[in-house]
Amino acid sequence: MLTPLLNYIKERSVTALSKEDIDLLSEAFIAKKLRKRQFFLQEGEICKYIGFIVKGATRQYTVDAKGSEHILNLGIENWWVSDRESYHKRTPSIYNIDAWEETELLLLPKINDFYERVNSIPAFKEMRTKLDDNNHMAIQKRLLSSKNHIAEYRYKELQKTYPEFLARFPQHIIASYLGITKETLSRIRNQSPRG
Repeated sequence: MLTPLLNYIKERSVTALSKEDIDLLSEAFIAKKLRKRQFFLQEGEICKYIGFIVKGATRQYTVDAKGSEHILNLGIENWWVSDRESYHKRTPSIYNIDAWEETELLLLPKINDFYERVNSIPAFKEMRTKLDDNNHMAIQKRLLSSKNHIAEYRYKELQKTYPEFLARFPQHIIASYLGITKETLSRIRNQSPRG
């Protein structure tokens, strides 16, 4: 099950993984399967893992006082899932993360200094730096879009950037992720030319 992670690292790093690096990754990461709607993390818990999605789909969300879900992140194969603040600061999470489909993960625990040891692997560190930069840029773009662009623009950007989300998640989750109502999303989809 480690092969997808090794390929992911190799694709995002010019530094080769040594046999010792692969042995450490094999020792550090734990395989985990989640059933649909099973929690990876619940609000109030301390996040104990950073997860790499091998197969399946996840969503990260909050629930407001009225019981409405607000989607912060969606994840599919070759994406990472976690509440990094809770993981690093050891504080209770304000998020829920669950599996939207049957999901297989590789989990990196905080125990036994695995995080620090894995981050000392040059190829992993290089991959993580690129990932952090890309994630920061994506968050800025999404925040700007939510503040400055109409719903139609946000939907078209999602279609271009993450078309697989539209195939994997239902309309109410996509609407929440875009920060619009289900009705607005339905109207936009009905007006969009089918391709």
